[in-house]
Amino acid sequence: MKKKIVSLVLAGTMMAMTLAGCGSSEPQNTSSTPASAAGSEEQKNNEAVEASKEEAPKEEENLSEIEKIIKEAEGMTMEELAKKAIEESNGKTFYGVGNSSRGKTALPLFIEYLQSIDSSYTMEYEWQQPKNNKIFEQLTADSLKETGTFAMTLIQDGNQIESKMVQPGILKTYIPKEWADANGTTADAYEGFLPLQTLNKVFMYNCTGDAVYDNCWDFVAEGNHSLYMDIDSEIVGKNFLYMLTEDKYAAWLKEAFEALDDSDKAYFQPVIDEMKSEAEDLGLGADGAYALAWIKLWVESYNAQTDDGPICNTLVTDSATDQSGLLVYSKLRSVEESAGVSLNNIKVAAYEDGYTGIGGYGYCHYLFVTNNSPLPWTACAFIAYMTCTEDGFSAWGKDMGGYSSNPEVATAIETTYQHSKGGYNEAGENVFECKNDRGYDWWTTDGELVLEDPEYCASVAFTVGSWIELLTKYSAE
Repeated sequence: MKKKIVSLVLAGTMMAMTLAGCGSSEPQNTSSTPASAAGSEEQKNNEAVEASKEEAPKEEENLSEIEKIIKEAEGMTMEELAKKAIEESNGKTFYGVGNSSRGKTALPLFIEYLQSIDSSYTMEYEWQQPKNNKIFEQLTADSLKETGTFAMTLIQDGNQIESKMVQPGILKTYIPKEWADANGTTADAYEGFLPLQTLNKVFMYNCTGDAVYDNCWDFVAEGNHSLYMDIDSEIVGKNFLYMLTEDKYAAWLKEAFEALDDSDKAYFQPVIDEMKSEAEDLGLGADGAYALAWIKLWVESYNAQTDDGPICNTLVTDSATDQSGLLVYSKLRSVEESAGVSLNNIKVAAYEDGYTGIGGYGYCHYLFVTNNSPLPWTACAFIAYMTCTEDGFSAWGKDMGGYSSNPEVATAIETTYQHSKGGYNEAGENVFECKNDRGYDWWTTDGELVLEDPEYCASVAFTVGSWIELLTKYSAE
């Protein structure tokens, strides 16, 4: 959770009111301050109070109609929102757009919830999932209409969300009351976007051979070509590389390097030395050279793939001896055992004793209301339903490696699906260790999961991003 802040307007108002209160309680004719000065001070305090009173209406006037609805919705319970949604959208059609097709799965569950309150309620729906990262173009085009087509969106890639959607005012963040309560905050205090969930991509390797991956630098070692979705086809993969240059994660890479034996260090050290001037030019921190060295070696060695599914299907085969990859953890759920294919053919690197360094990458699916939403109350209610109820999150809940941002929902999901024992059979035997999800808390501490920060990604997208564009990608041909 990001640091809580108090708005400048509220701080100014409280300060002015405090000053005014002190002035009015001062004893008459006993102050050493001349009467004229006291009067002047009192007048200033009164003016400050009047100015603060005028501040709130001005701020309210600057809000768009959608922002006003969001502000009101943030103080309402789930049931209160549901009644607003029923009143607004009964008999209408709800259009959503997102990077996850499961929004389409969640919508009929949401409608059933509304019907539990009003049995006569009906709503048609359509969910679109643009391919090839076209969601930003689609939302931008829709934002030009006075009233848009899309009521809300579920979207990934914090960098582009920040620069293309939030800064231009196309998308607006709504923080449900129950979500804020569960996270020990308030809508006013919370900074950032509203995440539905964090997903992780983790390092895995085929263990049918003799290759050992006990350090994150092994994945960029000489001759290794890990399978990975190309950074130009899935942009969150590029955000992973951006985040490695942030001080915390660059330090993790340095610590992992220092744990290598002398022969491995001797191989990587020249690249690190070469990157020191680059890190300085890019304005990175003290360990920036380690991050740039790892990024350079990764981009120039990974074997680009079109999707995480095929990567998973390759690694679990008998014939993929010693191959490795960085892929969405949940893909393991769809593997079916057969001749030549087994989950026991792979290992999750971070789960192995003695593994050192980053275990993977975590990024979010975020939820927003469009600033020209045709059904803003229904959009807010749907967002609250997905983030504040187990049923609402159930469309994603069956997957390991996908963690609800609501701790209460996350606990309920684990109780229902028991992802921590995903590799156990009905007899209680641990047959597939790789499927035993250790959970968000473990991954973000012991597992050293690199977490996407939209603001940081946006801040280095031009500098570090331009540098990455100059690297020569590996070609399997």
